[in-house]
Amino acid sequence: MKNVLVLCTGNSCRSQMVHGYLQKYTGDKAKIYSAGVEVHGVNPIAVGVMNEDGVDISKHTSNNVDEYAEVNFDVVLTVCDNAKERCPVFPTTAEKIHHNFTDPAAASGTVKEILKEFREVREQIKEFSSDFAEKHL
Repeated sequence: MKNVLVLCTGNSCRSQMVHGYLQKYTGDKAKIYSAGVEVHGVNPIAVGVMNEDGVDISKHTSNNVDEYAEVNFDVVLTVCDNAKERCPVFPTTAEKIHHNFTDPAAASGTVKEILKEFREVREQIKEFSSDFAEKHL
């Protein structure tokens, strides 16, 4: 079983969404962790739009990457440019993969417009996660 870390800035939206989809797509092939270089709490809108697609991330917690210093990761997946730049050096030979997703938490406008942004990012993450699981796990 591979250990995969999904890393983002605040571990509130993008990394949580990727974490949820990777758990769905990898089953028992991988243990998925998610963390941030900061901790912002799990975004309730992210929880809602993931639930719309049948993926429950409501029990996820927002974690700081330092909490996993002792875990031997096989893959470290950064999902935003800020996290890639600030990603700590892990004392492993982890494969590092980067894919920048727009931060839906930064969306503004009406509730409808914000939900539209979250759903668009969710669909991008879903496609990426399915492809990632197939190719890397």
